[in-house]
Amino acid sequence: MDKKKILKWAGYIIVPFIFAGFGLLLGGGTDIYEQINKPFFAPPAWLFPVVWSILYLLMGISYGLTEEKLSDSAKKNYYLQLIFNSVWMLWFFRLNWFLIAFIWLVALFYFVFKMYKDFKSQNEVAGNLQIPYLIWLVIAGLLNLSIVFLN
Repeated sequence: MDKKKILKWAGYIIVPFIFAGFGLLLGGGTDIYEQINKPFFAPPAWLFPVVWSILYLLMGISYGLTEEKLSDSAKKNYYLQLIFNSVWMLWFFRLNWFLIAFIWLVALFYFVFKMYKDFKSQNEVAGNLQIPYLIWLVIAGLLNLSIVFLN
């Protein structure tokens, strides 16, 4: 693999993590997770950075597998879901607006599902790499909605 291609792939992988960092800045810390009432199925706090790191890596790989074939609309949707993902941290962790965070998460699911379809239409592997993200968002949505009712 030539240097230009390596740098291009590094960019595909790094971009989602940049958005993750932006989300962490917006969120201002996750201490509230330990303090709020959570349902019995709530994962431990240490699991979130592990899962999200994997999901961001898969996003970058998927985008790299499809980027040259994606429409401008599909590319915009990819970045829009990254923005929605980042801003969710603000609603949930900094402002503790759990209901707004849940509604935001529903919108995020919509954009990720569109991304999944866009990626899958260009590369089946790239689309399938987004299935864990969709599953995790369903779990996160159930957790978030439970937190709305428990707090």
